[in-house]
Amino acid sequence: MNIWGKTIHVVGADDERAETKIRGPTFMGAYVDEATIIPETVFKMLVSRCAMGGAKIFATTNPDSPYHWLKRDYLTDNPDVKSWQFTLDDNPELKQEEKEYLKRQYRGLWYQRFIEGKWVQAEGAIYDFFDQEYNCIMDVGKLANYYFMGVDYGTTNPCAMVLIGYNPVNSPHFWVEDEYYYDSKLKQRQKTDSEYAQDLIKFAYGRNVRAIYVDPSAASFKAELMKSGVQNLFDARNEVIDGIRFVSDLLNNGTLKVYKKCAHLINEFTSYVWDKNSAKTGVDKPLKENDHALDALRYALYTHLAGKSPNPLSPQEIDKLYNESRGIQPELPPFFQDPRDPRYRF
Repeated sequence: MNIWGKTIHVVGADDERAETKIRGPTFMGAYVDEATIIPETVFKMLVSRCAMGGAKIFATTNPDSPYHWLKRDYLTDNPDVKSWQFTLDDNPELKQEEKEYLKRQYRGLWYQRFIEGKWVQAEGAIYDFFDQEYNCIMDVGKLANYYFMGVDYGTTNPCAMVLIGYNPVNSPHFWVEDEYYYDSKLKQRQKTDSEYAQDLIKFAYGRNVRAIYVDPSAASFKAELMKSGVQNLFDARNEVIDGIRFVSDLLNNGTLKVYKKCAHLINEFTSYVWDKNSAKTGVDKPLKENDHALDALRYALYTHLAGKSPNPLSPQEIDKLYNESRGIQPELPPFFQDPRDPRYRF
């Protein structure tokens, strides 16, 4: 196209081969429609080609996964990018009844994505009902009777820990109070088992942690925890589908809430999806991506709370069954012994 004496190149970007169409030239600027659905390599090449003084790239898009490359690399903490968000209610051409009609067509994560403009995963989402307004709470300083933890151990993959509080009097009875998340790829440094063990001790220090449920395959890490004096360690139950259903029940009926400061866990709730290839064979299986904090949560809740009933038990029944199965007395010793204590023994 030629507009006001300027040559405008109209380029389709259906796949990564489109990157070759813009390789070489230098552009004064560009407009990209629906930026999240073009390949990352094409967008990166476009950025490198818009190198003239004052060159700008304008892009529009609907939100996608919070882990999308556009969100991660350009819309989050990038000083060279300015962004504006508009929702359905900002459209001056739509009548109020038309807006209300569109709002009624979506639920859960779809509603958050297309109506509220939030960066959440909606296609094939496992926790498609997850709603921060309902499922999350601010840190209100709830007093827990005790805590229990879930740990998803990783070296090259992220290591995640979640701390869950319990109080039968308060509502909700269970809440995720804090999280630990370390991504060695992002930090560009792997931690040793000893470092992770010390991180766990610092993370849980000062809290009455009754039980710690660890990824059953993390044998070396459990050995290091025991060597460091950590008590009340248990192998987590790892029935994935049953665990997901159990966590879903707790969230849906309001028994479990998540503190809003647990950003990694909340992001994973909105990005955890079913494996489409497995679904084609009739097998329900999550895609093994963006699931480390969720795995830690599932380990803790399903192992600590799931009884013989397929439905969540009452808090009193849960506590009674747990104490009977583990032989735990109401008053427990600290979850680890201080090595400086003369009574300490490996």
